[in-house]
Amino acid sequence: MPGGSRRYAGALPVSYWNTKWESQPVLASLVNHASVRLHECSPPRLADAAFDLDASAPNNAGMAKPEISRRIKSYSAATGYVYQYQFQEIQPSRRGLHAGKDYVYLVSVDRKTMFSLRVFVRRDAVEHWGKRAGRAMSGTEEYAVAKMRLFQAFDEIESLSPGTHELVVDESNLEALLAQLDL
Repeated sequence: MPGGSRRYAGALPVSYWNTKWESQPVLASLVNHASVRLHECSPPRLADAAFDLDASAPNNAGMAKPEISRRIKSYSAATGYVYQYQFQEIQPSRRGLHAGKDYVYLVSVDRKTMFSLRVFVRRDAVEHWGKRAGRAMSGTEEYAVAKMRLFQAFDEIESLSPGTHELVVDESNLEALLAQLDL
């Protein structure tokens, strides 16, 4: 067998590998009711493993993706509209020369049709805040900032519709959004 030698005699082996998984053979005991015999044993090598290590193909390709149950939430805006929204996903994105993340929400004004609304959080604004604060902004805090920007748009924009407004979190509004969160 590749990866080391094994000699077994008698009954089933009880193998022992040292905790550092060194490549040197370690003595292990083989118990057979009346006698004790010794054999050589090497730790298993990851290359010899029979489980799926191929990252290019999923191990359950034949299975359908599970349905994700998303919570639909309501927000009563200052404009008088009651919006329903749900968080959809986060996508790495670029807007012009600026890198960041798009927080994608599905929004409904009439409870019948939904449209996608993206909040772009610029990476340079988050990093600049991190330098001033002395720590990195967590993913949860970044999500909360994007959500506060979404609420701000609900409150300020009278007729929010698909593709009409670009919602951005940058250095000009990041501090105000964080202040609402007491950060």
